[in-house]
This record gives sequence, C-alpha cells and structure tokens, in this order.
Amino acid sequence: MPLHVERHDRVAVLTLDDAERKNALTLPLVDEIVTAFDDLETDDTIGAVVVTGAGSVFCAGADTSALAAFARDDSTDEERTQVAKVYDGFLRVLRSDLPTIAAVNGPAVGAGFNLALACDVRVVGPKARFDARFLRIGLHPGGGHLWLLERLVGPQTAAAITLFSTPLNADEAVTRGLAWSQHDHDSLISSAIELAARAAHAPKPLSLRVKNTLRAAAWQPNFDTAVRTELDHQTWSFTQGWFGK
Repeated sequence: MPLHVERHDRVAVLTLDDAERKNALTLPLVDEIVTAFDDLETDDTIGAVVVTGAGSVFCAGADTSALAAFARDDSTDEERTQVAKVYDGFLRVLRSDLPTIAAVNGPAVGAGFNLALACDVRVVGPKARFDARFLRIGLHPGGGHLWLLERLVGPQTAAAITLFSTPLNADEAVTRGLAWSQHDHDSLISSAIELAARAAHAPKPLSLRVKNTLRAAAWQPNFDTAVRTELDHQTWSFTQGWFGK
C-alpha cells in the first residue's frame, strides 16, 4: 500500500510510501489519502494528523504519467480529468477540519510542495527542500499553489520561489516563515507528533472550531467583525463544560 496510517494516542501519522515513484501523487495514492481523511474525521479518538514521506523524499510531486496527458494533442477528456484528480490529494488535506502538520523529511516538489502547504504547520528535517519547479519544466503552478504560498510567506518570497525558481532548504524555510521549526532527522516525526498532540488533546469540537475561525480570519472585512465572530465562538465554548477543567 502506498499510504500507511499509524496511530499515536490521539494523533494519526500518514506516511506516503512509494519508493519507486519517490512518493509521487498517483491516483491510487490520492484515493488512499482521501479515504484516510474521511475515516479520521469521523473517528472521535483522533484529534490531529501528521503527514510525512517514507525514505528520503517527502513527495516528488504529481505522477508524471498523469501530467503527460495534458501535453498530448490527442488526450481525452477522461485523461484530463484524471490529471485534475491529482489535486484531490492535497486539497483533501487542505479542506480537513482536523489540525494537520507536514513533517517534511526531504524534497517537497511541485504538487508535493502543495501537499506541505495544505497542512496547517510544517516542521522540517535537515534534508527538507521546497522546490516549486513549475517554470523549470514548462508548467504554470496549479492547485492553488500561488495563493497558498503568497498568503504564507508574502509576495516577494512567493515570487522568488515560483517566478524565479528558487528552492528553499530547511534553514531557509524556517527563516522565511515557510516552516515552523527544524529537527534532527531521527526526532522529526516524534517532534511533529508532540506538536500535533497539543491540538489533539483539546476537545475535538473546540480545536475544529478554532481551525475554522483561523481559516475565516482572512475573509473578515474588518477587525470589529473579527471580534464579534470570536465572541460568538468563545461564548459557545463557555457553555460546553470544558472551561476551567
């Protein structure tokens, strides 16, 4: 199976494991990611998810055989639809209500970069490398890459990474705000699990609501509206019986 799911108390660890394709997002792997998140979101014993890659690579991007369909003049609508389905893997992670952490152990390339961006937080090992690579292979970035990256690191850094094809190593990713922290290779997963557990051990309805409020923050028209929104949610939390315990 190209995806392994392990449980560490209330934290699930999803490991992409397809050494032959360097953990690239094939359609079978995408289906497994979608199914795994569907299952975990309905599991009251799981409160957060860590996504990582087996071996020396986090994710090498989209499966090149799927991408090749776009370049053929005789490509069918079905083949083009299959290419778009590659997006479903990282978009399912992005749209999850569960708190998510990407433990980036090695290169995160193209769509693999998107998979890391889809998580709420990224922690990196010493071999982590974020490489958009789209322009270097003659492609426009896709899957919301530019939108997610620009929001995270700002327009100048986003332009340097994408328009000027500048990859970031682990140190640079932390410095530029792309990653939260760097850890030794041997402690990367345990550190990600420890961080994830801080959210996972909070009441699940509360952590999910906080995540959704964070998502909505960018769309609030002004500060006063944001204050009213948070007051509504905080008032709800007072009534749930968790406060002070």
